[in-house]
Amino acid sequence: MDYKGSGFDRGHMAAAGNHRLAQRHVDQTFYLTNMAPQVGQGFNRDSWNRLEKHVRKLTKVYNNVYCCTGPLYLPRKDIDGKSYVKYQVIGTNSVAVPTHFYKVVVCEAGDGALHMESYVMPNQRLPDETPVSSYMVPPETIEKAAGLLFFDKIHRTKLTTINGKKV
Repeated sequence: MDYKGSGFDRGHMAAAGNHRLAQRHVDQTFYLTNMAPQVGQGFNRDSWNRLEKHVRKLTKVYNNVYCCTGPLYLPRKDIDGKSYVKYQVIGTNSVAVPTHFYKVVVCEAGDGALHMESYVMPNQRLPDETPVSSYMVPPETIEKAAGLLFFDKIHRTKLTTINGKKV
């Protein structure tokens, strides 16, 4: 009920389209614990969807693809010159609306080479013509913002590329 009339989509962190091998797996992606409020038109149904499709295409190129996705609440500079973390809440349960979302992806090639891609997208209407590659950021940026370490058992020197650039 929190989402009803809010203008936000129930955005999946683990996309239903990535779990089509078994219906029970698809069904599990519809738990609210796998969702966060996302701007619908111009983000969830468009730019974010293109990023999800990009990651799905990686599974056709690489033997294994590992993906971490989640919400971020990033600070913005206010008119007083100070930075604040400010976000909207929706519904009677005050569901927090993330300011941004991230994806960190590691792809394993047949020869064992590892490639990492990392993205941050603002949770807002985004121009359709903007390529997903323009949302690439260093993985350390996401780790700092999220307070998490991604793929920390893989030393960065073991990666062949990060965001398409040789390590």
